[in-house]
Amino acid sequence: MKVVFLGTNGWYDTPAGNTVCILIDTGRASIILDAGSGLHKVDKHIGNGKPVHMFLSHMHLDHIIGLHLLNKFDFAKGLTIFCRKGDKSHLQSIIAPPFSLPFSALPYPVDIVELDGGTIELDGYSVQTGPMMHSVPTIGFRLSIEGKTIVYCPDTGYCDSAVQLAESADLLIAECAFRSGEQSAHWPHLNPESAARLARDAGAKQLALVHFDASRYLDAERRIAAQSAAKVIFQDTTAVMDNQVMEI
Repeated sequence: MKVVFLGTNGWYDTPAGNTVCILIDTGRASIILDAGSGLHKVDKHIGNGKPVHMFLSHMHLDHIIGLHLLNKFDFAKGLTIFCRKGDKSHLQSIIAPPFSLPFSALPYPVDIVELDGGTIELDGYSVQTGPMMHSVPTIGFRLSIEGKTIVYCPDTGYCDSAVQLAESADLLIAECAFRSGEQSAHWPHLNPESAARLARDAGAKQLALVHFDASRYLDAERRIAAQSAAKVIFQDTTAVMDNQVMEI
């Protein structure tokens, strides 16, 4: 099973990367975590022989802006979008005229499913959700796939819910919008140290840092510095770059 980091920026695109989008390619389904601008690269990594399942954490534009180009793809087995309860109406308002083609005009079927907690069973894997601590309602995802557990904690501050969701994960993918030492009570995000503390406290095996704030992480060197700071607390940390692939 491979994890492809199609977009690793937060807020906006820069030469360092596109906004956040992650592909998990499994034997039975192609799984997409958030739909930032990095989504435009997904067809380089998947064919059309498997269903595509997309999980959206929240409605901030850097996490959904890629949806306007869904007509670029040919998902022959269809697309199912999973979102937080209450967000379906937002998606149907944004991905619609005059902003974009509506879902109904795409050349393949699209189904939107709202999640209200608990665990759901899909094609060969299960998904559990948990609330994150952010400026708007946001959820994270715990995926149990092919004997492995991958957890995605998107925009969030350090919170008990994130620790519980990430418990004993084989791979924790956590946001790292802030630089070392930065924090905000009004706009919660993780920095390298708090992301590493989340991985350590959850007993995760590996940590991948993503969603680097584009205005703070101007180049790869700053990501490497974040990785070094996190490693002091949690050794198996990687600050990922666009197009990086991890085998799990």
